[in-house]
Amino acid sequence: SSGINAEWPLRPGYKLYFEHDMQSLKNEINALNDKLSQAGDQARLKILSRNVDEILFTFSDQKNTKHQITCNIFEGYPDQSPLWCTSSEHGSVSSLIEKLNSEGRTITLSCQIMISELCTAFGLDSSHHIDLCNGAGSCTGGSSSNTCDMESIDDGDSMLSCSEDDMMSDTNLLSDDDANLDSEEKADLESMKPEQFASLEKIKMTLRKDQEQGLAYGSVQATDRIMKELREIYKSDSYKSGVYSVQINNDNLYKWDVFLKKVDSDSPLMEDIKKLAPNPEHIHLGIDFGDCFPFEPPFVRIIGPHIGGGYVMRGGAICMELLTRQGWSSAYSIESLILQISATLVKGKARISFNHKGTPYTFERAMCSFNALVESHQAKGWVTPPKEEG
Repeated sequence: SSGINAEWPLRPGYKLYFEHDMQSLKNEINALNDKLSQAGDQARLKILSRNVDEILFTFSDQKNTKHQITCNIFEGYPDQSPLWCTSSEHGSVSSLIEKLNSEGRTITLSCQIMISELCTAFGLDSSHHIDLCNGAGSCTGGSSSNTCDMESIDDGDSMLSCSEDDMMSDTNLLSDDDANLDSEEKADLESMKPEQFASLEKIKMTLRKDQEQGLAYGSVQATDRIMKELREIYKSDSYKSGVYSVQINNDNLYKWDVFLKKVDSDSPLMEDIKKLAPNPEHIHLGIDFGDCFPFEPPFVRIIGPHIGGGYVMRGGAICMELLTRQGWSSAYSIESLILQISATLVKGKARISFNHKGTPYTFERAMCSFNALVESHQAKGWVTPPKEEG
């Protein structure tokens, strides 16, 4: 079988993710693939795709239902254990993923455990799978840390729960203030470009129409706050100066496309953004708001291009405590969030992977990685870097 070769995308002049021996990792992944392949058509665990930052597995149960499992590999591997996640809703698979993340084993040993325990759970024969650890030299060792170096946010703000009263499903999505904004509309018109003001009005009309047709979505407090955030962004200096731009996805106020066009001018990432030409020179973020916003954070992910480093996870999710319920505060503005993500990418030495040929970012993969990340940090906490690191 073909292995991971020297053409893995590493742009000249910088490292993508790893400071450890890249070749050792490649050897382990290729050896694992070879051994799993030896089981042939009887193999229950198979590798769908692989590279040095992510391996996609599939496990076939007794009904030949395929359960997809993802292994995210960090720069500190094997000292820093991989992060496992799954899109499967089967309890045995979910329990196994929790176990793998809590034990901090190597990739190969984790696969050995995976085969044994899932075959037992589904009543399958695992004898046709060879011993993955036989002579592999990769079934020892573990991790004492599974955290990302990320500045901890501690604003002292207690989290508010999203109750049924918050939802107010039988209440108009547009509050009284939004239904009668004569003075505010005048102020908006004076501080915004005509097309931005028109965009707000179009969104309001869409919300009213959906409400009349019984198609209303979201909640009152979320809709009001998101509209306020959008108004403030249209008025902000950072938006007007082209640091970033915002588009509402298909007039859905709860789904934003954010295009980050300027980061620290002295950073390598800014130089990478300039090199994207003639393609759009920006980093594309997706922001999805929930019914409980602003009492719960929006879900933010990278849509493209592929980013190496910068605390960006393998599906495009971002490793920031600020994006979790634990680190979020309802006082944060969306603009401050966007600018904090920009600073985090630079601080994490993010680079654009121009030659990336792996699996593209998707919402599902990003959500999977993020949920597993949150579970891991809930158990092991977040790491606050030394002050000299910013």
